[in-house]
This record gives sequence, structure tokens and C-alpha cells, in this order.
Amino acid sequence: MALDWVQELLNQRLGYHPFPATLNVRPKDVGDAQVWRRVQRGNAGTPLTAASDGHCGAKLYRIEIRAGADSEKLAGAVLLPEVDDYPQDKIEIVAPVRLKDHFKLNDGDQLTLEFLN
Repeated sequence: MALDWVQELLNQRLGYHPFPATLNVRPKDVGDAQVWRRVQRGNAGTPLTAASDGHCGAKLYRIEIRAGADSEKLAGAVLLPEVDDYPQDKIEIVAPVRLKDHFKLNDGDQLTLEFLN
């Protein structure tokens, strides 16, 4: 995430330079896991092609992020690396800010992700 070419590519695709690390989350239950699988099957995502050998490609899925019913929405994206054996229940979120600080999150806190078309 901190590599210059990654930051530039994400800026081109998302319109902002993301915080140079992802927030990794997992679906809270079977229903949320099914939604994530449906998104991957039904939405091509935005491709990110690796700039050099030794790096993987990925797909981006635009989202809006909320930390609670009363919290503001924040634009972000789910970054899905295109690697074999990537955990099906791992969701990597990129955003223009450090999400833990922005939403004052602690480990185990829940987020709501709204996938956009």
C-alpha cells in the first residue's frame, strides 16, 4: 500500500491517495459472508494491474463505510488481491484516512459497508 506506484494507481482509480495501510475485517455472520461472495460474483470490480513482476493484481470494489447508524459515511473501497488461497472471509478496506482513528474503532467493533455500483 505504501509503494509509490500502488498509491498512484489507487489515486487514479479512486480519486484520492489512500492511507498507506488497509483495515482488515471479517464478515460478522454467515449472511454477511454470503453478501460478500455475491458482490464478488456479480460485480466485476475495478481491476488493478501490478506494475511489475513479483506483485499481484487486485480488484477494487467501491464502498461507503459507516461505524454506526448515526455516523457519517466515508468513501472507501475493498481491495481484493488476486492471489491463490486468499482467505474468503478477509476483507481489506482502503480509505483516504486511517479508519481506526477516524471512527475511533477498537478491535472487534463493527462497521457497515455499502457496496456501490
